[in-house]
Amino acid sequence: MIGSANLNIMVKAARRAGRSLAKDFREVENLQVSVKGAGDFVSKADISAEAILKEDLMGARPTYGWLAEESEEIPGTDPTRRWIVDPLDGTTNFLHGLPHWAVSVALEHKGEIVAGVVYDPTKDETFFAEKGQGAWMNESRIRVSGRHRMIETIYATGLPFAGRADLPETLQDLARILPACAGVRRWGAAALDLAYVAAGRYDGFWERRLKPWDMAAGLVLVREAGGLVEPLEPENNILESGAVICANEPVFDSFAKIIRG
Repeated sequence: MIGSANLNIMVKAARRAGRSLAKDFREVENLQVSVKGAGDFVSKADISAEAILKEDLMGARPTYGWLAEESEEIPGTDPTRRWIVDPLDGTTNFLHGLPHWAVSVALEHKGEIVAGVVYDPTKDETFFAEKGQGAWMNESRIRVSGRHRMIETIYATGLPFAGRADLPETLQDLARILPACAGVRRWGAAALDLAYVAAGRYDGFWERRLKPWDMAAGLVLVREAGGLVEPLEPENNILESGAVICANEPVFDSFAKIIRG
């Protein structure tokens, strides 16, 4: 692949962690799993994958900061750069034997996501992008879809579970968007949802209450694939608010108007 030294480090780390997860996925019924909270699980596989990522990424760039799902945040001696990592996005899918989950790695520089990798081991698809260099899946350049009629478009989102407080908002979203489009998908892995928007498989995506590691890599993928990305509430910061909306340019305004009500 062609890319910066940092991007190559990220891809290699994501693939190594993904191979480790794939081995555990084949024995998913035997995994020892502990409950973190309602509907939110962590497995030994998840923690092992994060250890691999930390070893590879921090080993290569020890001055960078570190933000990940399963470990304490580490401020970097270089305050301008930070790894943002989700070792296993789609944990519930993984634990149920559903082959739709991914490793997500992003690099933040001065508050901006400048590179991202989303690796799906079960399909052997590596999505990656770097600011100004376009977006790719394996060896192919990817672009957001070119659909421009709302009734032909499909969207992805997450659905609240286990009594989460944002259920009423999401039901209102669905009541508005479903009559206007060709469908909505809920596959349970935000990193892959964003990668699929970048690849033109979905025409757009929105979700609330995401963590930075759920979406950081996906944001740069969509932007570099030609999509528009905004905070769900325009005055907010995406990573801080956890609420995002994105789509291809022809439908973005119509889609955003519907979701924002």
